[in-house]
Formats: sequence, C-alpha cells, structure tokens
Amino acid sequence: MSLKSVLLRGAAVLTAAGALAGLAAAPAAAKPHHDEPLVIAHRGASGYLPEHTLEAYALAVEMGADVIEPDLVLTKDGELLARHEPVLDETTDVAAHPEFADRKTTKLIDGKPVTGFFADDFTLAELKTLRAEERLPALRPGSAEHDGEFELVTYDEVLDYVATLDRKVITYPEMKHPSYYGDKGMSIEDALADLLEERKLDKKRSPVWIQSFEYESLLNIDERVDNRIGLNIDGQGAIPDATLDEYAETLDTVSLNKNRIFPRGADGSISEPTDIVERAHERGLDVHVWTFRAENSFLPANLREGSDPAAWGDYEAEFELFYDLGVDAVFSDFPDLAIAARDC
Repeated sequence: MSLKSVLLRGAAVLTAAGALAGLAAAPAAAKPHHDEPLVIAHRGASGYLPEHTLEAYALAVEMGADVIEPDLVLTKDGELLARHEPVLDETTDVAAHPEFADRKTTKLIDGKPVTGFFADDFTLAELKTLRAEERLPALRPGSAEHDGEFELVTYDEVLDYVATLDRKVITYPEMKHPSYYGDKGMSIEDALADLLEERKLDKKRSPVWIQSFEYESLLNIDERVDNRIGLNIDGQGAIPDATLDEYAETLDTVSLNKNRIFPRGADGSISEPTDIVERAHERGLDVHVWTFRAENSFLPANLREGSDPAAWGDYEAEFELFYDLGVDAVFSDFPDLAIAARDC
C-alpha cells in the first residue's frame, strides 16, 4: 500500500488532515547503511508465542528473522536468564507455586517500589520448575493458549540453539536494569562478558550485539568485550548533536523508540519525521527502531483499523514509513510481518 493511500484513509477517520498531508510530503532521509534493514525478533516471535522462550526464538528463526533478542536478568546463582525484567509475575506461573509463596517481596527498580517475585531470589534450578505465560493474553489469546507449555531458558541455552542453525543468526542480548544488580553487589556486565569470553563470542565480528538502556553499563562492558554495542533510547524529542557526537565516539548503534523518529501528536497520530536517522548516519551510527506490533493498541491512531484494540491495523504502512527513511534494523513481535513488508 502506498503512503498516499495510507494518508487518504487516515484522513477519512481523523481530523488532523494537515498533519497527515505532511507525512506524504516528508522528504527522503539518509541512505541506509545496509542493502535492506535487518529484522530483529523482539523477545522472539512474541506476537505468536510466550516471549523469551526457546520456542518463540525458534519460530522467529523459522520465519526468517536476522536477529533474535533475548533480554537478560540475573538469577540468585548468577545465571543469565532470558526474561524481560527481574519480576516474574506477568510472564510465568510463579504465583501458582505455593512452595515459593514466601518469595514475594517489594524492591526498588529504577527508584520505584515494585512488588512481586524476583528472578534474583531464585536459583536456576528453581526457575526451571516454572513455565512461561503470555504477557498480553487479552490481545494475544492464541499465544495464551500455550501458557504452561514452555520452560524458562538461559542465554547459554539460546546460544547452544543458535549454534545448531545452518545459517547465521545474530543474538542481541539486552542487559536489563544493570544498576539494580549493581546495588546488590552483582554485575550483569561481568556475567555476560564472562559467558561471551568463554564461548569465544567476544569479538567485533561475533554474531552477538549488546544493548542496554544504561549508557554507563555499555561503557563498562565495552572494557571487557569488543562486540558491537547499542544504547536504547526511549521517549520522544530531539537528541542534540553534541549527544550524538558523544555516542558516535563510544557506540555502534542508537536504538530508538519509534516516537523519536515519528513523534505522536496529542491524538496519537503521527506526522512528519524528525531528522534523527540522517544525523545518526552522518556520524557513522546505525539506527535500530522499536517496537513494531500489529495490534491497534500499539499503532498510531491514523493507522488503526476499527475500534477493537486487539485487531490488526495497517501495520504494513507503518513499516513502510520507517523503511523509507533508511533505518538499519527494526524490532518486531511479528518478524514474519516485518520481513514481508520489507521484501514486498
């Protein structure tokens, strides 16, 4: 579908006609660094199966994903577990295990109190007795049908799986909440660096990229390994040239919330893109973008179809907008949709 068609349809349902027209008139941005953008399977094929399970990663690979993304947290015994955050409540059946009822507690994460069951209060052996559950069952009932089927996995096990494949698949681990572990005298940076060194995956050419929302954490692990590293940047708003200059000296990638590139208006719609992709490319930084999902709940208002939050909207148009700007990679819960939009 052309951008013009997208905008005409959006204009029929929104009053922000001027902003929509601006989308169609937006100038082309910098030339992409790659022949085509890479597709990163966000937490695996997490639109179809419970996230961060070996089954979700394998489905993503089967769909053709170039990269799979395991978020990493630490267990009590220092293992790297593939989970999106230290708290287990939303993505496992931990609450159904009476033997662990006394582990529920309140801790500070990013300065905010969080109550639940924390991975760092469990050994890996204990965590292996849990089973994964769908985070968004109301939006993804098909995935929720697999609740209780899949065990939790370590990053070591993910690397074992990737080593069996007959094509190159990059893993893109994200160190979650490094400061949280640092406050406890634990180092997620050292745990990851130790594993990569042990497996001889600590080189620039290694099929492992490293990411974090914490800049200092990336600088710390960069002292141990030579892998490509990228900073995740949330929110929206301009990133100053001086900041990009600093990142260009220390990083390989900036990984941006979509709103940094196509800001959302008060009504949830998007209009003209910023120039962040072009400015990052001028400094030699790759630009990765997150997160692409098919459901109306996550799409810009001018790309939603109908009022059902779980229904799929015009996700193809959203991919097209970002691909046309020359981004280097996209994170998607639906890697097959990202690939189809890229290759059409």
